[in-house]
Amino acid sequence: MRTTLTLDRDVAAKLRDEMTRTHTSMKDVVNTFLRRGLESPREEDLAAPFAVKARPMGIREGFDIDDIGGLLDLLDGPARR
Repeated sequence: MRTTLTLDRDVAAKLRDEMTRTHTSMKDVVNTFLRRGLESPREEDLAAPFAVKARPMGIREGFDIDDIGGLLDLLDGPARR
């Protein structure tokens, strides 16, 4: 498809730099970067970052954290041995 684009000066300068760097035509550089931009995920499609909300756990009654063997017996039962 043939079309006419009006480029901002800074965009045109970057386009010329990329053409020089890659030794490719304007058509190829424009198509490459347009394709990348159009295929990249949109901001609204990106999920919000996962966050864990910390909260105090406390210690339940009947749990003695100093008695590891007793805790394991309590949690897993006496058959764990």
